[in-house]
Parts: sequence; structure tokens; C-alpha cells
Amino acid sequence: MVPLEFCTFEQERTTLDLALGIALMLVATSLSLAVLHDLTQRVVGSKGLLASGETQPGAFKGRSASVTAFVLLLPTLLILAVFLYYPMLETFRLSTLLARLGAPRSAFICLDNFTRLMTNTGYINSVVISFTLAIAIVILSLSLSLLIATMAYQPIRGGSIYRTLLVWPYALSPVIAGIIFRLMFNPTAGVLNHILDSLFGIRVPWLLDPAIAPWTVILSSTWNIMGFCILFYIAGLQSVPKDLEEAAAIDGANVFQRFFRITFPLLSPITFFLVVTTTTYAFFDTFGLIDFLTGGGPVNSTSTMMYEVYVVGVQARDLGKAASQSLVLFLVVIGVTILQFRASRGRVSYGA
Repeated sequence: MVPLEFCTFEQERTTLDLALGIALMLVATSLSLAVLHDLTQRVVGSKGLLASGETQPGAFKGRSASVTAFVLLLPTLLILAVFLYYPMLETFRLSTLLARLGAPRSAFICLDNFTRLMTNTGYINSVVISFTLAIAIVILSLSLSLLIATMAYQPIRGGSIYRTLLVWPYALSPVIAGIIFRLMFNPTAGVLNHILDSLFGIRVPWLLDPAIAPWTVILSSTWNIMGFCILFYIAGLQSVPKDLEEAAAIDGANVFQRFFRITFPLLSPITFFLVVTTTTYAFFDTFGLIDFLTGGGPVNSTSTMMYEVYVVGVQARDLGKAASQSLVLFLVVIGVTILQFRASRGRVSYGA
């Protein structure tokens, strides 16, 4: 148990603060219920997926169809309610509290956890680091993956074996990748420094220099996600019509012109999908790699928003602050995704 004195309770909140907090909780609950209602209507409503004539032959119509649909969906809805909707509401509730793990009491502080984040230089630094790593990982992983996928797609002997080996890194979890690269980048016994020392007589502080450690994380994360990107790019290259490339070649277009004017535009849907998924990976899934590779250091140079949630919530046991950070992270990723969708309008071609 954490002693009560470790929880610093402020003065009683004003009536306005209390009303604002309750209103925000009601809004969050209403939005969740609205999403659930909309999903239900889309599936079992009068114009839903299960209400068409094709899915209701014979006597399987009307009320019985809705009841049957609800019975079939009930296990999934229960799982979503227990493992998705309830944790979301509980996270929002905790974000309005001054609460520590193990403390017998908590206090309602409305939006103080959020306002303190906006003035916390350490947290703002983690936001900058998160965006920097995400941008670098997305650009580097997609560029290298497209290049490697284009080379691997060429008709060569044993091509299927090479393609399988290229996808293999994605089968490793970020935690395992972090352990592997920690051994490789070890300042004293790492294989990379051993090679550099043997050839050039230098040793690079991959994990000890605040200016180099972020790039170490970027390279490791890129290697880990590249297999996923290569897999989709190879699948996309297989769907590019050969007759278009052949016609362009007959018209005198060189290799680069055919690639940038035919192949790459036809790969734009896959590229957009990979931008979204790789961005999500950079914000969320790099946590395990960072935890084992650098531990957020040195000097917090690799401490991302996701890693800050872990440090504050698990190590410092500040549940309220960690909950507010997780909500901010969620909103940031949602906002970035929406911007990506808006930016892609008119630039993504879904047909030849």
C-alpha cells in the first residue's frame, strides 16, 4: 500500500469544476453509446447488413432476425464492452482524479491533470520526440521497403526464398527486436562496435549519446517494421498491369519514368495504408523496443509519449496523470490519422 501522504490533495474544487467534470463524463458516455447504437443499426437495423432480402430468405425476417442477430453478436459485444468500452470510460474517469496505485483515497481534480501536462516541459519534450521518431520511421521504412520490394519482385532464381526472408523480421515482436539490437549496439561488447573498431579504430556510443540514441531507435524500429511494408508492396506490385508498363516502354519511357508515372501512382492506396499503419506503429508499438534498447534514455532522449505513460503509471504509480497522458496520446494519433486521410484526398488513385 502507498501511504496516504504520497497523495497531495488540493483544496475542494468549485461547483463549476465539479459540473464540468460530470459533463465531460456524460459526453464521453454518450459518445460511446452513440457509436454502439450506430454500429447496431448498421448491422441489424431496418437497412442494416442483416436486413436485406439476400440475408433473410424465407421466414427468417423481421423481429426474429433482429433477435437472432443480437444473440449472434452478443459474445462479441460482451468482449468489446469488457475489454474496450469499459477500459476507455475508466481511463477517462481516472484522468479527472488525483489517484495513486495502492492509495486508499483519491480526489476529483477535474482537468488539472491535462493542464499540468501542457506546462510540463518533460512531457512536451516527449511529444516532440514522438513526432520526430514517427516521421523518421515512416519515411525511412516506406522508402527502403519500396526499394527492396521492387528489387525482390524481379524474376530471379530463388526469389520466393528471398521474399520470405525479407518478411521474416516482422515476425519478431518489438521486445525481441530490442533485445537483439541492444546486443548489437552494446558500446563495449557489441558486434557493430567490434567491426568499426577493427576496421577504423572507432567506437560509437550508440546507446549512450543523446544525439545518437534516437537514430539507433529509428534504425531498429525501421528494421522491425520493414517486413510488413515489403509484404504489402510486393502484393501491390503483383497487381500492377504489365500491359501499361509494356506500352510505356514501347513509347520510349525509361525505367524511372515507368516507375514514377505508372507503378508508384498505382501503389498509392497501399502507400497510404502503410503510412497510417506505420504511424500507429511508431507511436504505440515501439514501446517494447525502446524499453529494452534504451529505457527512454539517455537523458530522456528516447522517451516517447507511450513510454511516458509507462513511467508515470507503472513506475511512479500516478494513475490519474498516466490516464490523462494516454488520452492525449490517443487523441494525437486520431488527429494525425484524420489529417492523413484529408491530405490523401485527390492524391490516392484506386484504379488504373
